[in-house]
Amino acid sequence: MNTTLYDLSLTLSHRGTQRESYANELVDLYDKFIGGERFSWTTHQRLKRLLGEGGQGVVYLSERRGTDDFTLPIAVKIFSPSRFKTASEYDEAMKRMAHIAARVAQIQHDNLLNVQNFTDRNRIRIMVMELVDGFDLRYLLNNSLVERVEDRVSQARWEYLNRVVITAGPHQPKFKPGVAVAIVRDCLAGLAALHREGIVHGDVKPANMMLKCTGIAKLVDIGSAFEVEDPPANQSCTPRYSAPEVLEGAECTPRSDLASLGYVLIEMLSGEPILDGHCTYAELLEAKRALPHILEEILPEEVSVNKLLMNFCRGLIAPDPVKRFPSAEAADYVTGGAAAFHRQLVLTDLASEYDNDIRLWLEELREMEEHAD
Repeated sequence: MNTTLYDLSLTLSHRGTQRESYANELVDLYDKFIGGERFSWTTHQRLKRLLGEGGQGVVYLSERRGTDDFTLPIAVKIFSPSRFKTASEYDEAMKRMAHIAARVAQIQHDNLLNVQNFTDRNRIRIMVMELVDGFDLRYLLNNSLVERVEDRVSQARWEYLNRVVITAGPHQPKFKPGVAVAIVRDCLAGLAALHREGIVHGDVKPANMMLKCTGIAKLVDIGSAFEVEDPPANQSCTPRYSAPEVLEGAECTPRSDLASLGYVLIEMLSGEPILDGHCTYAELLEAKRALPHILEEILPEEVSVNKLLMNFCRGLIAPDPVKRFPSAEAADYVTGGAAAFHRQLVLTDLASEYDNDIRLWLEELREMEEHAD
């Protein structure tokens, strides 16, 4: 037996009565449409501008066009077959990618990329994604951006930015600790959502961390993601930000994502591309094993004197994965985690409205770029 529930709060006319129904020429078409079991339609998209390219393919700004002038900006990632020996290898890899994309799409987390479709054109696979309104962290780690903002804001605003948000560093900007940890906490939330579903991101790095103009951070690019229970035979990675065990060819796990995020955090705090210049895997491994022991030397004093923040950094980047935080959730919320550091700032009256501060700063950057164009 079926139970039918009727909506007791219908949308009514202005005078409180239900609107009349008319038998115009479209009503029969409407009834046939909703009575059918299947339907399909064609969407029209065009590639407007190249947003990025890498080993997996290219990402374009595109538009999805519907009826009645409905137009939605989107991003499309077009997967290149050139790194595969045969077309069948490409097909198999894309089947895995489609499976992961569907899993991520169903998570629907604010700090993860919103995947909208996975399709093909003449066997070339295309992933349709939201267009994230903001800037990736790699772009923001540029001293010239900070310096150009100084010319566009008041002295009081400039002093506030340097005290609370960001300041020029030796080679790239230094994020202030509260803001840097706020960005990392958003990414930890995104990683926790992935890891709960048994998925490893596999490529956490500045280029894959977007700061939205709303002030929150979002992990993007799931092209290297995989299921813990079904890792790929050849795992792609970015060596500079990969955990030591990944460089050694061992198992890549959720804790490997934590190490990658930890390296990004130390870059944000130090104003230095700390692992740049190491050309071989052996040099990178040596540098990553030594990193926890030299943090006091490379981090500014306002960071190195804070025992809680230093322990948090070490809990992310420990060379032995067993000595890292057990999970992204733990890295955020356990004693000694990111939330504890933010609570400490609140208690010492050094906290700010991080999302809003990031949002206002990004608005200034956007305005600056629009004037430059």
